[in-house]
Amino acid sequence: MSMFTIGMEPRDEYMSFELAKGAMTLARDVMLVKPGESVVITGDSCTDRRVVEVTANAVFTIGGHPAVIYYPTAPETCLEPYAPIAAAVEHCDVWIEFTYSSIMHSNCFRAALAAGVRYINLTGMDAMMMVRTIGNIDYPLVVEMGGAIQRIIQQSDEVIVKSQAGTDLKGYNRGRRVRLSGKLATEKGYPIMLAGQVSWCPIEETIEGTLVFDGALFPPMSLGKLSEPVAMTLREGRVSEIRGGREARVFSQWMEGLNDPENMYRLAHYSLGFNPGVRAVTGRIVEDERVFGCIEFGVGSQGKSILGKEWAAAGHTDGIVLNPTIILDGKIFEEEGVYRHPEIREYCRKLGIAGY
Repeated sequence: MSMFTIGMEPRDEYMSFELAKGAMTLARDVMLVKPGESVVITGDSCTDRRVVEVTANAVFTIGGHPAVIYYPTAPETCLEPYAPIAAAVEHCDVWIEFTYSSIMHSNCFRAALAAGVRYINLTGMDAMMMVRTIGNIDYPLVVEMGGAIQRIIQQSDEVIVKSQAGTDLKGYNRGRRVRLSGKLATEKGYPIMLAGQVSWCPIEETIEGTLVFDGALFPPMSLGKLSEPVAMTLREGRVSEIRGGREARVFSQWMEGLNDPENMYRLAHYSLGFNPGVRAVTGRIVEDERVFGCIEFGVGSQGKSILGKEWAAAGHTDGIVLNPTIILDGKIFEEEGVYRHPEIREYCRKLGIAGY
């Protein structure tokens, strides 16, 4: 394990072999790039270019046709990029997004999916993140574990989420389907995420209670890893109040500044995180969403891939609840960050997770 847990390492050569392995796994085994396919790789001025270049090399080695696009970091996420970028991502077979200011949920993102592009969001990924979350894990086994979690949640109705920080949220699935977002790119026009996540949304009008983010929150870009809790009251699936200290005020002002009271305050999804390479928050949201045993909640814009209602908002934000207790139909699925379901515990044992 690296002695460097956050930020850029001191030399480009640092863990270069392990990074090359992670990039090849991403290109060949996750995105399923085939010879002759066109692959657009986007990064902005905040992107760790090592991951971009090594991924392009892997694509080319496989026989694909990589095209790398760098551009200035946008002030916010979900903004429309320059027209040439929008055209490029719509006219390719595979799109790998490393940009810090992700353009997921933008119009060009929707156009790319409609055109059948296979897409993955890896916003903010740096070299060590690629090594930890892709290269050093049993990727197929994590995807398999996700399928088991997907099935268990989908068979449940009442979902209660609690935490020592104050989260106390209840909702009902009522047959809603659950998305294995951390899967392989087997479907055209279907966005995937890094392994170690399943996502869904209970029936929105049934979601009631208190939600407290105590791990990370992004955007706004001025937050990330939280130093204090950000609490919210939810009524019928909508955020009705935001409470807390300075970071809560920053978040509330950012939400208000989007000028979208109709859709921006809607709870978009629940997501369970279980990537064995992530054991603590770092401030990089794609990594933070997969802290082993966490639950993440999205607020704002919601795409059809979540398999519930679909709506467009002025933005989208994700927050992390650490060490949750999750109760499904009265049975404890997870207790203070430790999985109690016997089938999931067996997967944890196979993955070598301490304590299982």
